[in-house]
Amino acid sequence: MKHLGNTPFDATLEAVKLEGVARAHWNLPPAKLILQTLLRGEGVLTDTGALAISTGQFTGRSPKDRFLVKDDLTAHAVDWGDINQPMGSSHFGRLRADMTAHLEGKSIFVRDAAVGADSDTQIRTRVITEKAWANLFVHNMFIRLDEQDVLVPAPEWTVICAPSFDADPEIHGCRQGNVTAVDFSEKLILIAGSAYTGEIKKGMFSVMNFVLPTVHGVMPMHCSSNVNDEGDVAVFFGLSGTGKTTLSSDENRNLIGDDEHGWGDAGIFNMEGGCYAKTIDLEPSKEPQIHKAIQFGAMLENIGFRSDGITPNYTDSKITQNTRVSYPLHHIPGAVESGKGGHPKDVFFLTCDAFGVMPPISRLENGQAMYHFLCGYTAKVAGTEVGVTEPQATFSACFGAPFMPLPPTEYASMLGERLEKHGVRIWLINTGWSGGGYGVGERMKLRFTRAMIQAAMKGDLDHVEYHKDEVFALNSPVVCPGVPDDLLIPSKTWEDAQAYEAAAAKLADLFCVNFEKFEQAATPAMMMGSPTRS
Repeated sequence: MKHLGNTPFDATLEAVKLEGVARAHWNLPPAKLILQTLLRGEGVLTDTGALAISTGQFTGRSPKDRFLVKDDLTAHAVDWGDINQPMGSSHFGRLRADMTAHLEGKSIFVRDAAVGADSDTQIRTRVITEKAWANLFVHNMFIRLDEQDVLVPAPEWTVICAPSFDADPEIHGCRQGNVTAVDFSEKLILIAGSAYTGEIKKGMFSVMNFVLPTVHGVMPMHCSSNVNDEGDVAVFFGLSGTGKTTLSSDENRNLIGDDEHGWGDAGIFNMEGGCYAKTIDLEPSKEPQIHKAIQFGAMLENIGFRSDGITPNYTDSKITQNTRVSYPLHHIPGAVESGKGGHPKDVFFLTCDAFGVMPPISRLENGQAMYHFLCGYTAKVAGTEVGVTEPQATFSACFGAPFMPLPPTEYASMLGERLEKHGVRIWLINTGWSGGGYGVGERMKLRFTRAMIQAAMKGDLDHVEYHKDEVFALNSPVVCPGVPDDLLIPSKTWEDAQAYEAAAAKLADLFCVNFEKFEQAATPAMMMGSPTRS
């Protein structure tokens, strides 16, 4: 066994053929990782002390370049298709050999950490990166281990991230030079050609989404969560841009986690040790906790700067709309140190409806909840992507289809069982448009959304009158503290009744067409949330 400093260079690196590296920097503290980044000219210290870096060509995940090894373990378990693309074991083996050969003679950064706050299901993980700042990301986002616990037990999974290595589609069985490949049998993730740090985080999330249900009977969730002083837990599901991180960051509640959780027999637990928040248009008045968390140790990605070159300009989207910051959970005051909470009292599904026809808040029955969970609806608006000139519905099963290896109905069944068993209140929240679609109506104000969520959690909406929508069969309260009554029923907010009916009918058709792929495996209860088609 070789040693570098006080940390052993053990057989795990030799097992992945990395004993030929020039130097391995083991478990460096944040200050040293930041120093290494600055010395290499790869980052800037901002005016708050946070490190700012660029991830290069890739500023977001590349879901079309994610592959799972198809073997005896996964062949009949994984929901194969456009999302879960198969890769042969031989292609994976060649990719591993070529990546490790590429790293020979180079310096690497190694971090031993864990994924999952629940000790019974936690996965010890070793992450090997080319970039010091990528290792800082892992320090922020994965669960940090005490020094005496780093190698006890030895890591179960390994992640190798080599952005300077470009894969060859003909040799490695992938689509192009960048690729993320997951081998559940070898317990190894290979990330090549992309320096975007989210690939590391979501790679291990995909692992947990396979292992937790199949091995432990635990439901994995792409959600945020928080808890009040009485122990009442709330969970927030939602795709990017719907407010999942923003709405769970509440100064009156304690944050459990902002993105990835498991729901087991004892309650929920965070899979991560940090937060990865979007920073585009970040304002301290609207998101004070996130703004304050951007301090020394935090890492900003792909942001712009003011003229002084060190003050972030959060309105600058020249590089990407997907500007991000990672920071350890303890940067949020009052964050739950254990990463655990009880069974949820309230579950919120967040959607940003750019058609402007979904109610700002509605209460769901369990069957409706499973239906909307399978749909995972939100909408893109004009201008966010090339070619998008009008609102476009986006459906992502389980509010996280790119990370879910199993058939979506399996996750939906787990959700339905837990909602029934624990008597959870389920709410659908529209953080999108009211009084018309994008370009006509207005975006729902954050203060109104917060007021609706607070009223729901306090029980203020348990005994009020509800209105049932004719198209989507959604039940919406007609009054809510802190919210104007005329905002609560979408049909009443539109000046043109015929335009509203046409928009509602169009969205209902999109829901029904999307759900057709689930109908063969869906239970009758899962289908009860289907809207009425025109």
